[in-house]
Amino acid sequence: MDKKNTIIGILLLITAFAVMYYGQQVAPPKPAPEITRPVGENQAPGPAQSTLPESSPSNAAFAALAETNTDASFVTLSNDFITARFTNYGGALRDVALRKYSRSEKSAEPYVFNQVHTAPMLALNGLAGLGYRMRYELVSSSATEVVYRTVFENRIEVTRGYRIVPGAGSADGKQDPYRIHHETTFRNLTDHTSSLPVTLNLGTTALISATDVGLYLNVAAYDGDGAQVIDRGNLEGGGFLSWIGLRNNPPKSEFVQPGNTVWGAVKNQFFTSIYTPAKPGTGITVRRVELPPIAGNSRANTGLTATMTLEPVSLAPAAESAISGDLYVGPKEYARLSKFEQRQDKVMQYDRYFFNRIFFSGLIAPFMYSIMNWMHGFVGNWGLAIVLMTLLLKVVTLPFTLAASRSAKRMQKIQPEMQALREKYKDNPQKMQKETMALFKKHRVNPMGGCLPIFITMPLFIAFFVMLQGTAELRFQPFLWTGDLSAPDTVARIFGLPINIMPLLMGATMIVQMRLTPSPSVDNAQVKMMKFMPVIFTLICYNFSCALALYSTINGLFTIGQQLVVNRMKDPAESAPAAQAAPKTDRKGRPIINVTPKKK
Repeated sequence: MDKKNTIIGILLLITAFAVMYYGQQVAPPKPAPEITRPVGENQAPGPAQSTLPESSPSNAAFAALAETNTDASFVTLSNDFITARFTNYGGALRDVALRKYSRSEKSAEPYVFNQVHTAPMLALNGLAGLGYRMRYELVSSSATEVVYRTVFENRIEVTRGYRIVPGAGSADGKQDPYRIHHETTFRNLTDHTSSLPVTLNLGTTALISATDVGLYLNVAAYDGDGAQVIDRGNLEGGGFLSWIGLRNNPPKSEFVQPGNTVWGAVKNQFFTSIYTPAKPGTGITVRRVELPPIAGNSRANTGLTATMTLEPVSLAPAAESAISGDLYVGPKEYARLSKFEQRQDKVMQYDRYFFNRIFFSGLIAPFMYSIMNWMHGFVGNWGLAIVLMTLLLKVVTLPFTLAASRSAKRMQKIQPEMQALREKYKDNPQKMQKETMALFKKHRVNPMGGCLPIFITMPLFIAFFVMLQGTAELRFQPFLWTGDLSAPDTVARIFGLPINIMPLLMGATMIVQMRLTPSPSVDNAQVKMMKFMPVIFTLICYNFSCALALYSTINGLFTIGQQLVVNRMKDPAESAPAAQAAPKTDRKGRPIINVTPKKK
């Protein structure tokens, strides 16, 4: 492909990454007016006054972490995949340890979701006094079930039950081992009708590591049609252009996403909790949480917590009513979530951003994941699976890239003739355009031929990017010198700066590609820009996951090999013209001479 079109393609990629990183602050999802409520059980309480004075602005800007109850008792339910710990405070789910995923690369301890939190998951928050501070009595427990009970103000009996799938569960979504079934029954003990507001806590999410930039740390609400995503940027204020005084929005204490809610999710880069009530809820409320700093990261560690509001429960005298649903707490594995009945796979956010939608990432990324997952089952290593996937993509796009390379070579060869046309018809643009098109036709040159591979490979690259960034299976998976394909492959630090090998190799392959690619342009500005493109792209991708840098590097190596072959291939259009027809001969091989006189 010619270098002018390469510049266009790279600039489009840079724009795509900028939109994916900063677009969340430019276009927040369906903002609703901020609701001010008194601090109580229906809203996470502010920090204690011993920590922050009441007049401090951050007192209302952040939800407070739950205090430690020294007299709390716990019941643990386990299967092959999770260890769920329930507490008598709130009769709710304290946290969930994911037994198949370790906390860190060098630790055998499992990753614990909701370990630091504002409230236990599925704690009731709707009615003051009936929240996570309410103590429940343990009614019964077994290997897979636990039941709690309490009486609220001698008028409402509340019974809360939870059940997990034993063993390894099954392959279908309904019996997934990461799902916890929940049911809460309210019974009216009085002789008058009661109406109870119901709000359930969905958990607290935090950054996964020091290298996590929080791109996937958010809350999602699915309304049956699409998933609305709420980021920290929707609460922090400011905006993409706030540094020049535009869109400088004030921070919010909470963000309310009203409307039909089929399920709500709290998630980070690799793990999520997804609550799917039996009857859709009426909205999601999100708040920020100040969390302890992460070792190796000097930035503020801000997490998110969320609650889901359900329809109020109306109780006639002596009547009872129940709410129920399923809570998934586990990894963001597309192969698993795609089997669920309410499009819980939307939590992967493959098609969230504008560039994802116009390049059909929502369709391409799942397909690419399925193929790569199959390849992993065949070779047993995720790094090799990425290499094979890259080779497959290269083969698929080979006809387009070969055609573009041939067109670029032809364009390079006719540059002297094009320059002569520019000089000859510089005062007649229409004539120059006509003669130029005739020249293209004569030499079989497609002026747009260099753009085609870009628009073919860009959707694949963007889909691969979003797929690899949130694939939990890549976490702590080794390949060559790296021990974690989901993080940068830092091998050392010099003056605090990380040395990441794979992005540097990627930049080197880009430089070699540029030098091998035919350059029809004589524009010095373009030549100078091309020299900086590998550096710019390397800096952009420097702290991306090793998996993405591996894909780009292998793709670059394949492209170099392809270009070397193309540069040595003889262009069919330049083949010698067909030999003139041999003269006719008689039976003895003697030439037949045409003696017919020519017409005058």
